[in-house]
Amino acid sequence: MTFIYPIIFHKTQEGRIKGYFPDLEGCSAEGETVELAVRDAMEAEYNWIMLELEEEDPVLPAVSHLQDLELKEGEFARNISVKVRLTEGWEE
Repeated sequence: MTFIYPIIFHKTQEGRIKGYFPDLEGCSAEGETVELAVRDAMEAEYNWIMLELEEEDPVLPAVSHLQDLELKEGEFARNISVKVRLTEGWEE
């Protein structure tokens, strides 16, 4: 199953790229470049979703649309997509 959630990034004073998922409480990412921050975001989103799916009654939040996000000056948003295999034993 594919999950797509938006992340909001900004550049820090130190020049790093940091971001947070407005829909996934406490889920964030960072990297020295946008590419590395996106990779970190993919891993963070995957881990957040897997942890939620392991709960007895998992509840995944609704997905915000990019155009509905209120961005501050210097922020930019991207959709991050991850694939999660919900059944064991099947190899792609």
